[in-house]
Amino acid sequence: MIHLGQINTLEILRETDHGIYLVDQENNEVLLPNRYVPESFKIWDKIDVFVYLDNEERPVASTDFPYIKRDDYALLRCSQVTDYGAFLDWGLVKELFCPFKEQAFPMKKGGWYLVHCYLDEKTDRLVASSKTNQFLDNKELTVKEFEEVDLIVSHPSDIGMNVIVNKRHQGLIYKDNIFTDLSIGDRLKGVVKKIRPGNKLDISLGQIGYRNIEPNAQLIMNELQDNSGYLNLTDKSDPEVIKNTLQMSKKNFKKAVGTLYKQHLIEIKPDGIYLVK
Repeated sequence: MIHLGQINTLEILRETDHGIYLVDQENNEVLLPNRYVPESFKIWDKIDVFVYLDNEERPVASTDFPYIKRDDYALLRCSQVTDYGAFLDWGLVKELFCPFKEQAFPMKKGGWYLVHCYLDEKTDRLVASSKTNQFLDNKELTVKEFEEVDLIVSHPSDIGMNVIVNKRHQGLIYKDNIFTDLSIGDRLKGVVKKIRPGNKLDISLGQIGYRNIEPNAQLIMNELQDNSGYLNLTDKSDPEVIKNTLQMSKKNFKKAVGTLYKQHLIEIKPDGIYLVK
């Protein structure tokens, strides 16, 4: 079966004036237009293509892959707004349509928006939606506490930053756990810090407990090496100063310093931390 909005591995069936026809194992065919045909090929060669609908609503293949695929999320730029909705640049000749009803806020030309791409069952077309929460579900979680997860930064709130967890669930990173600049659409790794009542996910950008000691200790070592073996921080330093310098909490800083001290890698003096030579 040829899947709209996905990467398909198909075989070259025949050549025509308009391009080459590709076929799947069920003998479904799709045209790869001349502009995408490779310089050299053989009949029955396999080729990876993205399949979507052209301007005449016919399935067509492309060797150019878009910035977003079906059932995925991406930050896309709005190239134009019409009477029917907005069109987003997703890296293909035909732009991705986002109807007004699927816009969390009215889109404007030149603006960037985090959207979900899905197949509209009524029209059989690929469309975008910036109402991303409707595609997320926390009723049945597929993650557990302390598990590493993939994150997409969704939108800010009064208490932190909302994130998409493994492209399936909603999560939240509290403000006091954010030690670096985050932008909507950023993709990064995190850890499920806690599962609260209602299957609400608290997410941490660092690792938890003993898992957090080694990475932070290494970060402090890197800072020491970059600053001639001296760091003007102690356990009495202001938490904000530690956060701005090392992008970690004071609690994690003290744990990491303790680890380095026990390993005789640093000296702790009243004016700061020194690298043992």
